[in-house]
Amino acid sequence: MAEWIERSDALQPLLADVPTLVGLDTEFMRTDTFLPRLALVQVQVGPRIALVDPIAEVDPAPLARVLADPAHTIVMHSAGEDLEALATWQCAIARLFDTQIAASFAGLGAGLGYQKLVREITGVELPKAETRSDWLRRPLSPQQLDYAEQDVVHLPELHEQLTARLVGRGYLGWFEQDCERLLERARNREPDPEPQLGLRGAADWPRDKQALLRRVLRWREATARTVDRPRSWLLDDAHALDLVARPPREANELADRTKGLRALRSAQRADLLEVLRAPIADDEREFTPIPHAPDARDKQVVAKLKEAVVARATELGLPDGLLCARRHLESLLATRRWPAALEGWRREVLHDALMERLP
Repeated sequence: MAEWIERSDALQPLLADVPTLVGLDTEFMRTDTFLPRLALVQVQVGPRIALVDPIAEVDPAPLARVLADPAHTIVMHSAGEDLEALATWQCAIARLFDTQIAASFAGLGAGLGYQKLVREITGVELPKAETRSDWLRRPLSPQQLDYAEQDVVHLPELHEQLTARLVGRGYLGWFEQDCERLLERARNREPDPEPQLGLRGAADWPRDKQALLRRVLRWREATARTVDRPRSWLLDDAHALDLVARPPREANELADRTKGLRALRSAQRADLLEVLRAPIADDEREFTPIPHAPDARDKQVVAKLKEAVVARATELGLPDGLLCARRHLESLLATRRWPAALEGWRREVLHDALMERLP
C-alpha cells in the first residue's frame, strides 16, 4: 500500500536510506497554463512506494538531493514531460534510465506505452481509466491512488529485464547516450531561437517580414511563459501570420483583429503593438530563412535518405524512427548541415550513408 505524504517531515524518513535504484513518475496538468502544474510525485524506494503531494507545499529538497546524486539511477517511463514538471519543483535528475527508450533498443518497439510494456515484460494488465484524470483535485479517488501506485511499482522489474536485453544486444552504451541527451535537453531548456522555421506558409515572404515573424514568435514564447498561459491563448499561429503580413496601424485595430485570444490582455496588446512597429535591426536579419515545403525532387531525395535509414536500422535490429526522424532528413537536405539531433552514435552509423546520397 502506497504512503501518502503531504508534510515535509514525512518525506525525510522515506529518503533516509535510499538504494541505488529509485522508481519515479509524476502526474501533472497542462490545460490552461504554459508550464505544467505538478500534481503528484510517485516515488518507489526499495519496498516502499510514496505518493508525494506537491500541492501541500511539501519541501522537495530531500528528494531533489537524491535525484541529483549520480549514485542513484532514476527509473522512469517516457520521462521528457515529467522532467519539465519536476523542474517546476526545483528537482533535476543526474542519472536516468528511461524504460521507453530502453524498450526501443531492446527490440520491443518504438514509443511503447507503459501499460503495454508492463504487459510485455511482466504479463500484468494495468488499468487505463485514470489516464486523463483531474490530478489537481483533492482528495484523490481510490482509483487514482491505485493508478498512481501502479505507475512505479513495476519499474524495478522493467529495469532488470530491459538492462539484461540491452547488454545482450550490445546497446547499453547507445541507450545511456540517449538518456543523457534527454537530461541535457531538460537542463538546458531554452526557447527555440528560430521558431519561424515551423511556419512554412511564410517561406516566400521577404527577409524582413520573416525577421518580424521571428521576433513576434519569440515575444510570444517569452510572454506566454511570463503570464503562464498557453501560447495559443496569447497568439496562435494564424493570428501571428496575419498580424505580421498586415501590421495593424493602431491599438484599436489590433484589439479588433485579436478578439477571442484569452490571454492577450491590454498590457500584452500594448507590448505586441510595439513589437510589430519597431524597425528591423541589422542583427535581426541574421537567421535561417524559412524552408519551402519539399518539392517533388526534394521528396525523392528524402525518400532515398529514408531508405538508407531503414536499411541501416534493419541491419542493427532497431526501429528506424529511433535512428532518425523524417524532419531531420528534411533539415539535412535543406541546410546541408548535420543535425545536432543526430550527433553521437547516430553520426557513427548514419553519416556516410546519408551524406553520399545528397545531390
